[in-house]
Amino acid sequence: MKSVRVRDLMIPLEDYATVSEDADLYCAIQALEEARERSRQHPYRHRAILVYDANRRIVGKLSQIDIVRSLEPKYETIDQAEQLSRFGFGPEYMRRMIQEYGLWKSPLEDICKTAASYRVKDIMHTPGQGECVSEEASLAEAIHQLILGNHQSLLVTRGGEIVGILRLADVFNKICEMIRACRRSA
Repeated sequence: MKSVRVRDLMIPLEDYATVSEDADLYCAIQALEEARERSRQHPYRHRAILVYDANRRIVGKLSQIDIVRSLEPKYETIDQAEQLSRFGFGPEYMRRMIQEYGLWKSPLEDICKTAASYRVKDIMHTPGQGECVSEEASLAEAIHQLILGNHQSLLVTRGGEIVGILRLADVFNKICEMIRACRRSA
């Protein structure tokens, strides 16, 4: 079996959901839905939207968690919200945080009335260098980055420019395919 490279599994930028950083959340969700419709050949649905700037260069990523987190702006006051969940704080501690910070006091219906107008650039995630991988990198290198960074996807680069996305789901699918092939050949 030939060596698998990132380019073999990545989804090219033109096949992925993209939106301008100046777009609102409503437009971002529309772009995601349209990409899902176009990508019926992929076994896994798109979960994120790549964000481009005025020069059409990818500058961010808007994930499902970014969108849901943006519905409750008070999360910005909790400096370490993301790290807290990784340290395994229990349900009781999390419930106390909801009360202490007054999270989700307004009904979701009220929050969502204003959410459609949120600007993508205000809620997107700006990926760091550890979230990018060369299209020429081996599958092993990409897996290493996904695991150590605890990422759901990596941005794929060619000459420093982002040209696609490598999703954990597609890597997992390839690994399953390889395991099945090993079993059949044994």
